[in-house]
Amino acid sequence: QVQLVESGGGLVQPGGSLRLSCEASGSIFSINDMGWYRQAPGKERELVAVIISSDGSTMYADSVKGRFTISRDNAKNTVYLQMNNLKPEDTAAYYCNAAVVRTFERVPYRYWGQGTQVTVSS
Repeated sequence: QVQLVESGGGLVQPGGSLRLSCEASGSIFSINDMGWYRQAPGKERELVAVIISSDGSTMYADSVKGRFTISRDNAKNTVYLQMNNLKPEDTAAYYCNAAVVRTFERVPYRYWGQGTQVTVSS
């Protein structure tokens, strides 16, 4: 099995910063990509940022470009999301997602973390 465990959420004032972490563990052979999604109450889950393992390329939602930075420590199977200049509209549950090839398998499967709450409010 594969587990994704997020940490780093919390309450922050507008303009503040938070850093989320997500560590993948279990029967992992390789990870193709890791990313962050978020879901606000009453809204659909949306992609925030993703990083490709092979070349480190990244992609961001337009709403977070220039404010959020995704990075990864391949040796630790951990992905980070540095969030700066946070706005009230960034309030949501943030979920880690990874495309993992498990040991003795050939194709990747997607796994989700349990989510961590980020609340931006004064």
